[in-house]
Amino acid sequence: MEKFKKIVRWTIGIIAALAILIFLFFNYASYSEGFRVGTPIKLSKKGNIIKTWEGEMNIGGLTSSNEGVIPTQWEFSIHGSDEEVREKLNRAIERGNRVKLYYKEKYVRFFWQGDTKYFIYEVEPISED
Repeated sequence: MEKFKKIVRWTIGIIAALAILIFLFFNYASYSEGFRVGTPIKLSKKGNIIKTWEGEMNIGGLTSSNEGVIPTQWEFSIHGSDEEVREKLNRAIERGNRVKLYYKEKYVRFFWQGDTKYFIYEVEPISED
């Protein structure tokens, strides 16, 4: 009986360790990263209990829908602690400037992080020459 309990404890420990490792991987690993260029049009803090920063950017071009032809927009999220990114985006929205947004796409979207799998970590203003 004692040997059986020992095997059960080891099995539970291994399963718990694997679950923690899988969670950490999906929480911190990125599926892809890159950038998109466009004009940011919206930045808002959303959520009922857990507030997250969400934004939209007009990346140019048009899309057809039942409502007619509408501009192509890209939705993204910002980590709550990244105040510098939010300030740069706010300035770009106020001035109507084009920006280059660097993002990391996550494997999984966790509800406490944001509404999208795209997380902005850098904002670079585009100078109009």
